[in-house]
Amino acid sequence: MNLLGIYKNGNMRTRIFSDGTKIRETEDDEFIPEFAENMDIKISNYCDMGCNFCHEGSTKNGKHGDILNQKFIETLHPYQEVALGGGDATSHPDLIPFLHKLKDRKVVVNMTVNQRHFEQKQELIKKLVDEKLIYGLGVSLVNPTDEFISLIQQYPNAVIHVINGILKPSDVEILSDKNLKMLILGYKQLRRGGDWYSEDHENITVKQMWLKENLGNIIEHFKVVSFDNLAIEQLEVQRLMSQEEWDEFYMGDDGSMTYYIDMVEQKFARSSTADFNRRYDLLDSVDEMFKKIVSEQ
Repeated sequence: MNLLGIYKNGNMRTRIFSDGTKIRETEDDEFIPEFAENMDIKISNYCDMGCNFCHEGSTKNGKHGDILNQKFIETLHPYQEVALGGGDATSHPDLIPFLHKLKDRKVVVNMTVNQRHFEQKQELIKKLVDEKLIYGLGVSLVNPTDEFISLIQQYPNAVIHVINGILKPSDVEILSDKNLKMLILGYKQLRRGGDWYSEDHENITVKQMWLKENLGNIIEHFKVVSFDNLAIEQLEVQRLMSQEEWDEFYMGDDGSMTYYIDMVEQKFARSSTADFNRRYDLLDSVDEMFKKIVSEQ
C-alpha cells in the first residue's frame, strides 16, 4: 500500500493510498472541506448493452460528452478524485488524452466499466492500469463466470459492482470466498430503471429483501464490501455496526464531500439521482460547483 498523495482540504488533512484507502484527520469535531474530495463524472451516454435497469438510459444512439474542452478540468486539485462512467466510458474516442490530462494534474482517476466491455477490451484496460491512467477499476457484474472471476483477480484494485434488487443469491454463492471486493449500489428508479421497476417490481423486491436479510453473512465472504449512499439507505447498513464503526467508516452524505457531473448534458447535481429541476449548467470551476451543491443542502 503506497501513499499516492497527501493534501489539506479545509480543516482536515487527507491521505490517499494506492489501494484506494483514504484517511481523513482533523483536530475539530467535524470535517469541513473547502472542496469536493470526489466527483462522479459521466463522460458518455453511448452503450451497446441495453440493460433494462439502466438509470442513465444509455443506448447505441447515446452521445459522447465534450471532455477535452471544459474549463473546470483546469481547476481540479492535486489528488482530488474522479469516478468516470457512462454509458460505456471505454467507447469515448477522447478517453486516453482525457486521462493523460487528468494524470498531468495529479488527479486520482477511478473508472467503471461493464463486465462485457471489461472482458472484450482487455488490451485497453491493461494499458489504463499499467500506465496508471486509472487506479480504481469498477466492473459492473453481468454473469459471474469462472473466466470472469479469474480475469478480475488479476487486478488488485478491481471492485465488482452489483445492484440491490438485481444481484441474485446464485451470484453471491459463485463470487463468495474468492478474495474479491464488492460494491453494492442502490437500485435507482430513474429513466429505464424506473420503467423496469414498474414492470418487474415483485422480483426486484424479493431480491432486495433477501439481500437485506442476509447481508451480515454475505460480507464475511468477501475481502471488502462497500456501499453507495442509496444502498446504505435501502439496506439499512448502519444496523450491522456499532456507532463507533459507523463514525469511522461512513464517508458522508451525498453533496457533503462529493457531487455529480454529467458531461454529456453539461449539468452538475448533488448526485446522479437528483431531480431534473435540481441539475445546473456546468460552471468553470469545480469549487464553485461544489459551493452551489453545499448551499442547497
